[in-house]
Amino acid sequence: MSRLNKTIDGNGMGQMEKLVEVCLVFPPKVTSPGLPALLLEKDRNGKLLDYSGPRLQLQMLVIFVLTQILHSLLKNLGLPLFISQILAGIILGPTFFGDQFSLVTISEDSVPILGTVGDFGILFFLFLIGVKTDVSSIFNSGMKAVYIGILTVLVPLASCMITITILQGGGDLNLGRSFFLATTYAGTSFPVIQYLLTELRILNSELGRLGLSAALIGDIVTIVMTLFGILLRVWFINGTKMALSHIGLAMFVTVIGAFVLRPAMKWMEKQTSETGHIKDVCFYVVVVVFMLSPRLSGLIHLQAKYGPIMLGLVVPEGPPLGSALVEKLDPITSELFLPVFLATSGMRCNLSNLKEPTQFTKDHAVGAAVALVMKFGVSWVLAMFCEMPIRDSVAFSLIMISKGIVEIASYSSMSDMRVMTNVMFCFLMIMVIFVSSVVPILVKWLYDPSKKYLCFKKRTIMNTKLNQELRLIGCIHVPGNVNSIISLLHACCLTRESSIALDVLHLVKLSGRATPVFIAHNGITKTMLNRSYSENVIVAFSEFQRNNSEAVSVKVFTAVSPPNSMYEDICKLAVDRLTSFIILPFHRWCIDGSTESEDQTIRNLNFSILEMAPCSVGILVDVRRNLKGLKIKDKSPSSLNIAVIFIGGQDDREALALAKRISLDESVSLTVIHLKAKISLDSFRAENDGVLDDEMLCDIRGSVKLTYLEEQVEDGTETSKFLRSIVENYQLIIVGRRYKYEDPQTLGLGEWCEFQEIGIIGDLLSSSDFVGNYFLLIVQQQQQRSA
Repeated sequence: MSRLNKTIDGNGMGQMEKLVEVCLVFPPKVTSPGLPALLLEKDRNGKLLDYSGPRLQLQMLVIFVLTQILHSLLKNLGLPLFISQILAGIILGPTFFGDQFSLVTISEDSVPILGTVGDFGILFFLFLIGVKTDVSSIFNSGMKAVYIGILTVLVPLASCMITITILQGGGDLNLGRSFFLATTYAGTSFPVIQYLLTELRILNSELGRLGLSAALIGDIVTIVMTLFGILLRVWFINGTKMALSHIGLAMFVTVIGAFVLRPAMKWMEKQTSETGHIKDVCFYVVVVVFMLSPRLSGLIHLQAKYGPIMLGLVVPEGPPLGSALVEKLDPITSELFLPVFLATSGMRCNLSNLKEPTQFTKDHAVGAAVALVMKFGVSWVLAMFCEMPIRDSVAFSLIMISKGIVEIASYSSMSDMRVMTNVMFCFLMIMVIFVSSVVPILVKWLYDPSKKYLCFKKRTIMNTKLNQELRLIGCIHVPGNVNSIISLLHACCLTRESSIALDVLHLVKLSGRATPVFIAHNGITKTMLNRSYSENVIVAFSEFQRNNSEAVSVKVFTAVSPPNSMYEDICKLAVDRLTSFIILPFHRWCIDGSTESEDQTIRNLNFSILEMAPCSVGILVDVRRNLKGLKIKDKSPSSLNIAVIFIGGQDDREALALAKRISLDESVSLTVIHLKAKISLDSFRAENDGVLDDEMLCDIRGSVKLTYLEEQVEDGTETSKFLRSIVENYQLIIVGRRYKYEDPQTLGLGEWCEFQEIGIIGDLLSSSDFVGNYFLLIVQQQQQRSA
């Protein structure tokens, strides 16, 4: 079979055609008969790697193994995984082994098969990015993000075009090719910046939210300018009539997407079952349309990548349809197809070609460098106008110039269309690798979001007067947390003289979206316009507020964000609302009174809050073994017994401060149990702590509203026996966390502590060895951290 193959001349400008003969073998060898069959064949000329199936499996295996080896070496430097995948491809490509020994050239069939698997990876990746993107968030971005998003694309683009015009004398500009390439140099990629912010765990920070909004605006401007460049090129080559036909066809596709596909997707969402899961047939229909989308984009002379992106934008983001698509397609995309694409892109990069760059490559290399510098400069100037600190503005500028997978896809596509030479492709790949490697390291060094949570004012229960409003944050993950927190608040002093301002924060795992959402519900009974993640939470706390209208004011918030950055939402809300106490649910809870469930991501979040919180923190453990039994609010006043276990230290003093507040309620029977060591060892307690403990206990001993008990114990064993004998008498037990404290009263218990976040005593009381129906509140006083 013969075919015409177009190649680029030495200047990267014109095109030459030459006749290429391609030999095809029929039937194609796909599945091998197996290694034993090949070894037993009389004709030993047959090789296992002649079959495309085993060859593809071997290639993918080598790529994954080499990628993991490189990533294990580079991850400590802060480099993202896709850098290791590209480097693995470069190592396996012709740069190190030559054309005859490269993994990709084991046979002629290797190139189309491995490349096809890689193309699936980038198309799925772009489709999922479109699914996760909420275009409506553009209207809520604010003018600051709009200015940054537009100017960080247009100014570098203009600078790049001026540079290329001067260097080339305007020779190629009439065809629009330089404009098209310059757009890729100066453009902003929303998926790349979202991936970077997620990797750095600053997606929910102020810098991350601004960068994400500006990136979304910039990405749309980039797409518009790219389409303009394509239209410009069509206009000069084929005339006005062809350009107008392209515009009409593009408008037709847009109308079909907006008025046919989008309503169809909405209808699919309405067909969800009672469990909230999308039907399989709806999922299959979307996947089939996705497979056709690259061809659809080809009809309007766009790159194949734009079809999946446009289809993804049509799919409603979030649950149920968007989340279902992401949950089912994201693992196979990120773990299988996408690594193959990045590796094959690296294999196409022959670094030896850089020895003899053409003048076209030199001109565009300078233009790309100018666009990068101008993009950094414009981002920095605009960030300074927004009154950002210098370090934060530099970090923001680095985020805005980041490059990644989307740029690699664009360069690969342009290389396939012979828009750029192999030399130029290698240069741009090196630029992407360099920028993607340096930016995360510098941003991590420059920007520390936890600094804004450094609070030099005391925000604790101890520093809140008894007649002053106590500001709390209650965090909700699962429905069971609602009843637990409401039951705890019923045990507190809910009176007009000592009121509570409660901010309820419903934390929802980000699924099917790329942009985190923080919602302040205006009015306790109002929900979101389109959907409500927190409807049941709002209803429950609305009733709680009505029942305690004179003592409690409630405001509900919803945070939809990745689990590893949820602490940003909690800490920021605590700073903004001047909170004194954050209540966190324990990561383990009972489902039916006997079966326990746990979520490790909640535990990791609790650790982050304990370390970063700008106020005191409490972890609420529901130790009730029979959920049908105890409910604090249903108990009669005389039977509500609360105990505070006191040993010493700032956390125990914070627990006592909460006990003082509770003791104002005459319907509560409060007991303070002071565990004292039989043998006093001065080395276990700091002198200042001892003085402060004694002052605190003097007020407790003199109070007639509560019971004070002293119990002398010799070691942790006696403490365990004593606590086991009394827990059945109380419905709520409050203890201090006392992390890294060592006392004779807990000697020997630290070795058996399973959950460090609730301390030794908290871990002991939450174990299954203790039989009782009670809530356990572990208190940590505000940690004063240095800047």
